[in-house]
Order: sequence, then C-alpha cells, then structure tokens
Amino acid sequence: YAAAVEAFDAAERDPSLRAIVLTGADNFFCAGGNLNRLLENRAKDPSVQAASIDMLAAWVTAMRQSSKPIIAAVEGAAAGAGFSLALAADLLVAADDAKFVMAYSRVGLTPDGGGSWFLARSLPRSLALELMVEGKPIAAPRLAELGVVNRLAKPQTALDTALAWADELAKISPNSVGRIKGLTNVADSQPLEAQLAAERDSFVASLHHRDGL
Repeated sequence: YAAAVEAFDAAERDPSLRAIVLTGADNFFCAGGNLNRLLENRAKDPSVQAASIDMLAAWVTAMRQSSKPIIAAVEGAAAGAGFSLALAADLLVAADDAKFVMAYSRVGLTPDGGGSWFLARSLPRSLALELMVEGKPIAAPRLAELGVVNRLAKPQTALDTALAWADELAKISPNSVGRIKGLTNVADSQPLEAQLAAERDSFVASLHHRDGL
C-alpha cells in the first residue's frame, strides 16, 4: 500500500503526467486481501490490522485527492479491496467478461477501502446492500448498465482501451480537469448554495489561468 501511495504522490507532482491508469497484472485486476496474512494478523494485536487498513485508506485518499483523472482498467476480477480500488478511480474501463465482488461477508468480514461508501453513492441502497451482504459477483456489463463502469472492452483489451482514453484526456487542460474533478468530489456533500459558490470561484480562477480561452 505504501508504494502505491508514493506512486500516486509522485504522479501528482509530475506536470508531464496528465492522466493515470490503474490496472493489475496477468489479466487480473486484484483479488483483495490475502487470507493467510489476515489469519496471521488475527493472532496479533488489533492495531496491526488497523494499520494495514489505514494504509489502504491512504491509497484511496491519494487517488481521490489527485487532480489528475484516474482510470481503472479491469480484467478478470476485482474482489474485495480490489473492487474498492476500482470504484475509487474516477473512470472505469472493464473487459466485458470481468467480474466484481465484495466477498467480505463470505469470510465473516466487512468492506474496507471505501467500498461501502462508493457503492452506496453509485447504486441504489438496496442493490449496494445486496452486493455487500451476499458477496456474490456482479458482471461488468451489468455495472455498465447501472452507470458504474464507463466503458466495456473486449477481453484482454481493457488496458489498451484505458490508455487510449488517457491519451485523449491528456489533451484537455489539466487545470480544467482538476477543478472539475474537485467540484464533482464535493457535489454530493454540500448544499447547492455552497456548490454554486465553488463553481463561481473555479470558473473565475480558470478564466484567469493560462489555460483559459
């Protein structure tokens, strides 16, 4: 987790990077937590596992606070914390045979990495609860129908699709993209009056930015 946080922080500081793609290896996005490690941590002081979850939270926070658009490219499966990380991205590309699953309840655990927060905001409450309580997989095409997955790709092409999209986003004003991302992140947590004021301030600042007009 620490390496991921450092990578996102470094990307944020690099002006030559205008978009970020998050993906897995070997045609598999992320299987979530290591059950053997969790069993080891169960025998230790609770603070050990708490620290691990805090590092995952720092990873998610780094993604949300980044001014750059982050695209998750999902092949295979995104399970547990992997599902949370995919949801933490700004945009989501998935192979049309990819699966997403919040499997925590299947081993007597509960979501981490913001999974419950993202699902509750992305889906109707009853469906979000169903996915987390039952811990059953949901297919990428279904999530696309629900508006969670932005774009579907043929198997083994999700990364290429995401990279091509990132190239297009990189052509857009970084100032504009970053400000729009910031406005979107706070839109559901503040009243309309506050959002209107934030939009005003962002518009004026953008007009006077070197990228404006």
